[in-house]
Amino acid sequence: MRFADQVPAMQVQEIPDPMPADVAVLDVREIYEWVAGHAPGAIHIPLGELPGRTDEVPPGRVLVVCHVGARSAHATVFLRRQGVDAVNLTGGMAAWQAARRPLVSEASGPATVD
Repeated sequence: MRFADQVPAMQVQEIPDPMPADVAVLDVREIYEWVAGHAPGAIHIPLGELPGRTDEVPPGRVLVVCHVGARSAHATVFLRRQGVDAVNLTGGMAAWQAARRPLVSEASGPATVD
């Protein structure tokens, strides 16, 4: 069985728009990716910092995202081992943007993800 097949995941089309209030979005990309554009209301903890910052992950359901879904898959597995109800976004922020879901940027408001 492939690693990806073992990670709980959702397609962007399965996620209600707007995002339910009881679901947190955790973005595990690097700062330069985050600044370029992220989901509104997302929490930013780069993957490499996640083990030391798990106390910042909100309780409840957590949708974990990165650029295309690989880093967030690893973060999802890690968080589930910590008891977090985490699920990976298949296709990451690239799929999010392709589905025309909203993006914001600290630098300039609405954004695009390369």
